[in-house]
Amino acid sequence: MSRKSNLDALFGARAAAKATAEPEVFAPANPPESEAEFAPANPPPPLRERRRSGAIGAMSQTLRGLAAQADAAVAAEDGTSVVDLDASLIDASFIADRIADANDASLDTLVESIRESGQQVPVLVRPHPTAPGRYQIAFGRRRTRAAQLLQRPVRAVIRPLTDAELVIAQGKENLERRDLSYIERAFFALRLETHGFPRETITAAMGVGKGDLSTLISVARTVPEDILAAIGPAPAAGRPRWMLLAERIGGADRPALAALMEDPAFRGKGTDERFAAILAAVAPRTEAAPQPRTVKDERGRKLARVERSAHSVTVAFDERVEPGLADYILERLPEMLAAYRAGKPDGA
Repeated sequence: MSRKSNLDALFGARAAAKATAEPEVFAPANPPESEAEFAPANPPPPLRERRRSGAIGAMSQTLRGLAAQADAAVAAEDGTSVVDLDASLIDASFIADRIADANDASLDTLVESIRESGQQVPVLVRPHPTAPGRYQIAFGRRRTRAAQLLQRPVRAVIRPLTDAELVIAQGKENLERRDLSYIERAFFALRLETHGFPRETITAAMGVGKGDLSTLISVARTVPEDILAAIGPAPAAGRPRWMLLAERIGGADRPALAALMEDPAFRGKGTDERFAAILAAVAPRTEAAPQPRTVKDERGRKLARVERSAHSVTVAFDERVEPGLADYILERLPEMLAAYRAGKPDGA
């Protein structure tokens, strides 16, 4: 189902059958989204507009024409038009669904795509519920960020969404465009629950059953926010490894983890590598196996070799040095056991 059909079903627009004859304004023309939750406090300087010429300029002009036709088709169909908004007037959703990754280069790719071809896919916003004249994103934060870097207005669809409608649209857009990583889904679910949304709304927004939703929320409650921020989205680390980290994190050496997360070498790694480093740091420590011990007689001859493990002791006698010693000890083992128990303190 297309994004437009989803939104029609959610917000009472006309039947999707009619929409199939028209260009779909929500078709994914730009690269997949990978939303960053925390925008930098000091955004980088605006990128200078490059002059386009030749084939690239002609293609850009054609794409802009097609986008204008799509905008007109949507406006004619359901009365919703695509407008240009000042990017500085658009705020993030009240529920964060992405985790920041300082080393994510995909934003640069999106900026270059919009620079060359224009913003083909509008963002969806609603009038801000508490700040007149401002807007709140349902989806399209990275496209908005790219427009800011390019110093361009944002092409947007404005709809008067309720909180529930906004988060459902936000969740469905993420599922269709590019699935959130497991831990992003987990924290999105937890934030929705913390905000007071009923489980029915959360399952509708995320497209999961109640059992999977409970697991997601449980993992998100266990992994601390500072660990999450240090790791990032870690898309290659699926459910089993995040559950393993959640299981181990409670017994971790937090000062050692803090030192690791401050290490520039750690920060320079990719998000999946950072996850692997954290998981290795919280792995349970295993005691080094004790070295085998040799028992000698008064002449220095090796009578026996003793090896210990976590649950057993193995004694190997050298019959060439003292023949019959092993049999002698085995025959008297019951007496030795009785004497050992008799010498133990009561209750030991």
